[in-house]
Amino acid sequence: MYPTISDLINDLLGIYIPLPIQTFGFFMGLSFLGAYWATASELKRKETNGLLKPIQKTIKLYQPKTIQEYVIQLFFGALIGFKVLAMILNYDDLLADTQGFLLSTKGNFIGAIIGAGIAFYFTNKEDKEARKRTPTEKMVQVYPHELMGNILLIAAITGLLGAKIFHNLENIDDLIADPIGALLSFSGLTFYGGLIVAAYAVLRYTGKNGVPAMHMMDAAAPGLILAYGIGRIGCQMAGDGDWGIVNLAPKPDWMAALPNWMWSFTYPHNVIGEGIQISGCEGRHCFELAEPVYPTPFYEVLMSLSIFGLLWGIRKKIHIPGLLFSIYLVFNGAERFLIEKIRVNTTYTISGKHITQAEIISATLFIIGIAAIIYLIRKHQKTVGS
Repeated sequence: MYPTISDLINDLLGIYIPLPIQTFGFFMGLSFLGAYWATASELKRKETNGLLKPIQKTIKLYQPKTIQEYVIQLFFGALIGFKVLAMILNYDDLLADTQGFLLSTKGNFIGAIIGAGIAFYFTNKEDKEARKRTPTEKMVQVYPHELMGNILLIAAITGLLGAKIFHNLENIDDLIADPIGALLSFSGLTFYGGLIVAAYAVLRYTGKNGVPAMHMMDAAAPGLILAYGIGRIGCQMAGDGDWGIVNLAPKPDWMAALPNWMWSFTYPHNVIGEGIQISGCEGRHCFELAEPVYPTPFYEVLMSLSIFGLLWGIRKKIHIPGLLFSIYLVFNGAERFLIEKIRVNTTYTISGKHITQAEIISATLFIIGIAAIIYLIRKHQKTVGS
């Protein structure tokens, strides 16, 4: 396993470069970029085909800075400087526990003063330039794909918030035992929580900017499953605990030519320090599972990227708004429901049956997807026949 990007580089090149970049976080960043690319590409295609239109917006030019804007800029400048200088001066501590360092109150007040000074300089420079001209208003056309920067930011913030909320609801005992640690930790993220909350926030924002919900969902569908697949690469490579149940069964004959870890794996050097001590290993990440488990993140990577390939391949052939997203819901729900059968997760007992939060949501999404496909096709046939 590669808890950090430095571990990965060292294994590939034999060179250890101390970088404060967690492997899971790195691939999470790549997942957002993947979603950005796929969704922006689809929005542009829909614009070219005349399915999406630009909206008129009024922008204000050459507006003098307000006191509130000065205060906000100085605050964030000071906050960045406070952390950045502390990171530079305490680089070893940052490497030892990047997440803990970033979320702590550790900082440098001289850095805060420098950061605030830099922020003031650029804000004041911009203010002086604006005051040399007459404030004006201008009408501009904004195309849907030009909203992608804001969409990505909204999805990232609300998605992480939703993923954290759903995880804590699923693990309420851990939240009660350590509420601050549970809320601030980057570990423990529930995908469906992020999907639901982010989808609501993004559709609310794009709807206000004239993008029909059905077209927005269709444009986002391939990017969503692509991002999920890329994110699962990070789970597999870091060993973040999203693995399967114990698998002591012999490897099937049809997998004979494949590496053993594709069937069962102990996740040595996993990032969460789960399992037993590895003999002769020194350092923070010296544990592996006592018994091998199904490498479910790897399976999800394969399934997710296959679903992405399918959606990307059929997207131009589907002309019913909302249908591509409905197909995504069916495949996404089926993929997650099936993987839950061999994946470690918190279960609920309902009518004597043990079921996970993800099974409930994935089954619901599957049913909604099937129902939506039937409804949309019938509605389209009636429209065409009338």
